[in-house]
Amino acid sequence: MADHIAGKSIIVTGAGSGFGKLTAEKLAADGARVTCVDVDGQAAEAVAVAIRAQGGEAQAIAADVTSIEAMREAAQSAVLAYGAIDVMINNAGTMPLAFIADHASALPAWERCIDINFKGVMHGSIAVYDQMMAQGRGHVINLSSIYGNRPTAGAAVYGATKAAVDYFSHAFRQEARGKIKVTVIKPTGVVATGLVKTVVNSAAGAGIVGHHMAGFYEDYAKLASGEAPELSDPENIGHAFLTPEHIADAIVHAVNQPWGVSISDMTIRASGDHYVN
Repeated sequence: MADHIAGKSIIVTGAGSGFGKLTAEKLAADGARVTCVDVDGQAAEAVAVAIRAQGGEAQAIAADVTSIEAMREAAQSAVLAYGAIDVMINNAGTMPLAFIADHASALPAWERCIDINFKGVMHGSIAVYDQMMAQGRGHVINLSSIYGNRPTAGAAVYGATKAAVDYFSHAFRQEARGKIKVTVIKPTGVVATGLVKTVVNSAAGAGIVGHHMAGFYEDYAKLASGEAPELSDPENIGHAFLTPEHIADAIVHAVNQPWGVSISDMTIRASGDHYVN
């Protein structure tokens, strides 16, 4: 594929770890000038330092996506450093799976989830809107989830934020058509991610796999023990569990398109994942 990444000014939120860190590193390696945004400024700086050590261009900005003022300042920092904002990747997120019955303990995490997963995407998008419209082109990439496709027990709040991201993203695309491309990325089946640490009730994860739960645990046990190497081999059609790197690769693929080509929606699955509908 032709190179449509080199020289682009790209902001990545949640760049201090997980999908965001991998995405920032991959884009920088392809010649992008990256603004690494994270609520943990030290984590963001560590990523930017590592990128620069490899000969790439990157700066770190400590910012909380729940603050529109902070996101506007982050956007302005990208413009000051690199002269433009070509791509905004709204990646920061949290996944506080819990049942409604867990509300006494889950409510603070749910409120934070709404602020990060939806308001954070909204803030990131509008923070770059005026700059991109003035430039005459731009690209916004929003991280959603298969949880946003349909209601799922144990994910009432998390799934609702991801459904909101879908709705917001496509309305944004319609309003900015011809000036700003919008991509929605929907990961599935990524067990090795920091999002697991934000789950409130681990039993709530059963909702997304339903009657496939027994098979999921059986295969995951095989994966952990090394009994079934094909489950972790992306070159094998039986590959069942994605790694964060596969999501980062999908994001990079969406960026690496001509300005006149927009990948609107992308769901990333492992080919052998039969657990999630």
